[in-house]
Amino acid sequence: MTAPAEFSPWTDPSAKPLIRFTGVTKRFGDFTAIDNVDLDIFEKEFFALLGPSGCGKTTLMRMLAGFEMPTEGLIELDGQDIAPVPPNKRATNMMFQSYALFPHLSLRDNIAFGLHREKMPKDRIAARVDEMLKLVQLEPFASRKPHQISGGQRQRVALARCLAKAPKLLLLDEPLGALDRKLREETQFELMDIQEKTGTTFVIVTHDQEEAMTVASRVAVMDHGRLVQVATPAAIYETPNSTYVADFIGDVNIIEGKAEPGDGIMGIAWAEGQPNLTGASDLTLASGATVFMAIRPEKVRISAEKPEGAANAVAGKVLDIAYLGNISTYHVELPGGQVIKAQTANTDRIARRDFTWEDAVWLSWSATAGVVLER
Repeated sequence: MTAPAEFSPWTDPSAKPLIRFTGVTKRFGDFTAIDNVDLDIFEKEFFALLGPSGCGKTTLMRMLAGFEMPTEGLIELDGQDIAPVPPNKRATNMMFQSYALFPHLSLRDNIAFGLHREKMPKDRIAARVDEMLKLVQLEPFASRKPHQISGGQRQRVALARCLAKAPKLLLLDEPLGALDRKLREETQFELMDIQEKTGTTFVIVTHDQEEAMTVASRVAVMDHGRLVQVATPAAIYETPNSTYVADFIGDVNIIEGKAEPGDGIMGIAWAEGQPNLTGASDLTLASGATVFMAIRPEKVRISAEKPEGAANAVAGKVLDIAYLGNISTYHVELPGGQVIKAQTANTDRIARRDFTWEDAVWLSWSATAGVVLER
């Protein structure tokens, strides 16, 4: 059996995007919410707009939905300029965080509401609603009202109602924000499954890094109305293009120093009296330029003795320990006062820790484990 081809239309120069932003800017008075954004989103993608509150991600989505108009630039859906198209005429649908279900209608009637508005024949409405109930696994609850089902089930009803009209594009505004952590994690996988089955393009707005990394084919990290990096979750985590992205996605140690460039290797002078750190790098920097090394805690090894042959090895003292069940995180103070985090997997039940508070330890990592950044 042949493995399915990897889904990555953004790597194909001949692939045409479903959505294209070209030089899009949105201003509210003197405030620039979106600043000259260029972005392509492809058919069947599950695309995430990720960033802190006020970064512009919701404004970008509202322009797609037609609730806001760009001040400058062009937004195209399937090659068509959508600026003149009113929200109710666009081949898009939007699911809000509140779900906005009608409390007096059954789940079946909630899902059918938009189809009745479009004057679809009754037999087709019934068949489509049955199809949607089956898709979100709520067939036994079809006659119940929204208050008679759980929050996770209400979320699925809202999703079914949005998908019933078979939009080209479904916009999801913080759709899982009202759910508790465990249910949110379960629902993420349900969303992915439904998106794959329907083939609908999903664009989700979220400030939850784990959510974006779990569901999305690609993630756009935003800050102050700009796209800082657009890439797959793995690329954003392993090869962030800036300290902002490295720090925003997951846990990271960032060490600042002065560059001492070599052939494919960057030396980093980071503390007086300490040997340089080294990292694989193709950056072209002048000697003495400010440079940063970003290293994920799970890539840092902690040991009692200095490791032989390690590209990077620094001595320190255990300052704090966080036990999180599956992992333990050690906060280690280095000679210059900087605190570095190292994580170890708890593969056995802990009877006694290898290291405890105030212990002298060594931290080490390879030349390719960290990412060397110039900003």
